[in-house]
Amino acid sequence: MTTSDENGSNSGQRAMRTPPVVSQQEWETAREQLLVKEKAHTRARDALAAERRRMPWMAVDKSYAFEGPSGKLSLADLFDGRRQLIVYRAFYEPGVFGWPEHACRGCSMVADQVAHVAHLNARDTTLVFVSRAPQADIARLKARMGWQIPWFTITDSFDTDFGVGEWHGTNVFYRDGNRIFRTYFINNRGDEQMGGTWNYLDITPLGRQEVWEDSPEGYPQTPTYKWWNWHDSYVDDAPPDRKWVEVSDAGEAAFRNKPQT
Repeated sequence: MTTSDENGSNSGQRAMRTPPVVSQQEWETAREQLLVKEKAHTRARDALAAERRRMPWMAVDKSYAFEGPSGKLSLADLFDGRRQLIVYRAFYEPGVFGWPEHACRGCSMVADQVAHVAHLNARDTTLVFVSRAPQADIARLKARMGWQIPWFTITDSFDTDFGVGEWHGTNVFYRDGNRIFRTYFINNRGDEQMGGTWNYLDITPLGRQEVWEDSPEGYPQTPTYKWWNWHDSYVDDAPPDRKWVEVSDAGEAAFRNKPQT
């Protein structure tokens, strides 16, 4: 089978060889065969995240300064009182294609995909973007593009020291009292998967912090699903909503009792 336009021609383009059209039963069989591989991929991804949580840490002994909407901040300030910090270095500065109206197209696609940060905050995690653009330009860009992500200006060698002298990259840090540690880093195609809450948590040292995860002894873990909330309804240190616990428990029980194919 090949695809064509409404006139029956391919408009001079090479015909696209599409898969065969089959019955519902054949389609379900093919889907179940692929699902086996997809589940194996999910388990492998979970195992990789577990290994990532056991990565050694690197102490950050150098001081760094950033500019924010209200003035100067340190790297510790970017944590905003939380234990974990994810820093995406977005390529937005003079010389970048699109400047000053736009940031790098790839970095802008990443920003467009970022989920509401309240869910990360509920797991003791802060996400920020940093660039070399002045705050006035960042504020104008955020307003134009509708982005709510905290976004700060790099004023020193932070980007080059952490592997993103140009282009883009995501660094993860952990704060233990006054000490800060670099725990992970991704760039290039690794940044493609970023934006969703789960993928961000999976690159942090504490992970999703749910009881099913394979984490080192003593790591914080809470019952699966129970901490979830509407993004405008999180309350610091509040217990899980009783009604939601009942609903999620019922959903889990129904899934366990459902025949698995």
